[in-house]
Parts: sequence; C-alpha cells; structure tokens
Amino acid sequence: MSLDLYFIEDLLTEDERMVRDAVHQFVEERVLPVIAGHYEAGTFPRELIPEVAKLGVLGANLPEKYGCAGLNNVAYGLITQELEWGDSGLRSFCSVQGSLVMYPIHAFGSEEQRRKWLPKLAAAEKIGCFGLTEPDFGSNPDGMRTRAEKTSRGWVLDGTKMWITNGTMADVAVVWARTKDGIRGFLVEKGTPGFAAKIQKGKWSLRASDTSELHFDRCEIPEENLLPGTEGVKNALMCLTQARYGIAWGAIGAARFCFESALKYAKERVQFGKPIASFQLVQAKLAEMATQITLAQLACLRLGRLKDEGKMKHWQVSLAKRNNVAQALEIARVARDIHGANGIVYEYHVGRHMMNLETVKTYEGTHDIHTLILGSHLTGIAAFE
Repeated sequence: MSLDLYFIEDLLTEDERMVRDAVHQFVEERVLPVIAGHYEAGTFPRELIPEVAKLGVLGANLPEKYGCAGLNNVAYGLITQELEWGDSGLRSFCSVQGSLVMYPIHAFGSEEQRRKWLPKLAAAEKIGCFGLTEPDFGSNPDGMRTRAEKTSRGWVLDGTKMWITNGTMADVAVVWARTKDGIRGFLVEKGTPGFAAKIQKGKWSLRASDTSELHFDRCEIPEENLLPGTEGVKNALMCLTQARYGIAWGAIGAARFCFESALKYAKERVQFGKPIASFQLVQAKLAEMATQITLAQLACLRLGRLKDEGKMKHWQVSLAKRNNVAQALEIARVARDIHGANGIVYEYHVGRHMMNLETVKTYEGTHDIHTLILGSHLTGIAAFE
C-alpha cells in the first residue's frame, strides 16, 4: 500500500512521478536486498554508486550544461524520499554529493571549477565530501578552529573536521576554514600532502555510511582551489539549507517504509485468534502514523513548490526538517513496537530505520537548533547568539 490519504499524487506532474517511480524501483530491487548486510558489516554499498549515477540523482536539480539532470526541486525531493525509503545512509551519500559538494561548487565556484568538477561528480567519476563540523564545533560552526593561511603559492590548511559523510571515499573535499579575512571555502583534493581521512568506527546508527574524520597538517593547496564566491560562514549555512531540504523529504521515505511494514505485519500477525490489526490500540497507532506522514507530505510539497518559485526561506526548511524527522523517528519507534520482537531483526528493516533516524534528527542542525531558528523568525530574537 502506498500511503496517499489526501490524493497528493494528483498534485505531481507526470515527470515528477516518473522520476520517483524509477528511483523507488531501483531501491526496491537493488538496495533492499543488500542494505541489511552492509548495515551489519558497517560498510557503504559502493558497488551501487555507478548505478546511482546512471539514475541521474546526483546533483539532480543542477543545470544540464554541467552534466546534471536539471530537474525541479519537487522531483529532487521525491528522489531523496525514495532513497531514504531504502536507507538514510544512501540518501546521505547522495545529499552530500549534490547539496554539500556540487551545490557550493556551482553557487560559489568559478566557471572553471564548475566545468572541471560538476560533470565528474554527477557521473560519480569523482566523489566529494563536505568539511564543516569539527570535534568541538557542531551547532556553532562559526567557532571553527581550522585555519587557512595565505602564502605566495596558495593556501596552507591546518585543522580537523569530524562526522564527515563520504570522507574516506572522497576525491575532493569542500573544506571551510578561517582566514584573516573570515571563513572561506576550499577544494582539497585526495592525495594532497598533509590531507588524511580516517574512518570513524563504533557507530550504532548510520552504519551503512562512510563517516570519517579529516585531518589537515600544513596541507598546501593552490590558489585556484579557493571557492572565490565564499565570504563567511553564511555560505556554508546556505549549503546546509540545501541539504536540510532533502532531509525533510527523505525522512518521509523512512517513515513511509516503517508504516507500510507495520501495516502489513499487523494484518498478517495473528494473536488471540485474529490479526493484531483488528485491535483498537494497533489501529490508533496506525492512524496516527498515517496522519503525520500525510501532513509531512503536504508540507514538503508546498516547500518544494516555494523553492522552485524562488520563494523558499531557510526557516521554512527548518520547520520541515525539524517536524518531519521527529515524526519519522516516532513512527519508526511505533513500527518497531508493532513488530514486537521481530522489530529488532534486520529482516524487517524497521529497527534499522529507527536507529538511523536517531542520527538524522541530530545532523544538519539538531532538533533544538531548528527549534531556535524557527523561534528566532517568530520573535525576531536570536536565542543562540
């Protein structure tokens, strides 16, 4: 059953539905059969990267002249929804590649940088990562300690970044560092002396994702690797807004998978002589899950249309990311409960989604930070400065 209580399908264009259905089929046929094994092993399914690229989902809402699909933002949102229907780690890979690597190169890079990197990133010939968060600075990126010093030959970077998706796979890192003139963005290529990426182990969430530390020790890069349009931390936050938009959609995918699995299980699981779906408590849980998914769907569709019209505001993204991820996490928890003991085994996937969403609620702005962003808009008072 595909949940569509408010006939949202009627509000999508034929092209948007076609894109969504193609990604859904890929995830169902190629991702679901292998993702539990990768989650258990703590590995990202790198073998799927070429197929992901062929779908055209990397930087899908960027211009065709750079090898991208040139889709609208609703179609891109639907892509992230279907990717996360499979796994948050898969959606994170695509979000980072598109919103946190390709977007800043497109928005703040030179034309030479765009032509050099975007087609290769869209085709997954190159993989990228985004270096903003540091061991001591997550919610407050403006406090970063990574520094870039100007030299006669370019720049020298020193510092450490943490919780970096795609880090050890990346051929290029978009790194934010403090200069004497403020925070700027730089492209640091794999193999540059003084640059090292180390996998972060011991995770119980987002296990099918490459999460890394980046280290810069007198890492010298040429002047042409500066992103010339970057002028302060505001540009890094603009990238986060792009990623948060995709996360708001993606959370719906995880929630929908958990709901669909719980509904099917409740109809098939017999206790006391009848399916547990016939009990009032289970029906109440399913009704609440369906309600929250429907509201999230409507919020994201409106947000996507606003983005396509150039009217989207960052606080609107915070509202959607904050609400949708929190609701998706609660839906996953309730779905785990409906599955009983089966909810903790990989076969049913809902426990994996539940664990992943614990991280999704925290990254790209914690739930509390998005609460304060929305509160700041409502009151005109910034409570986190």
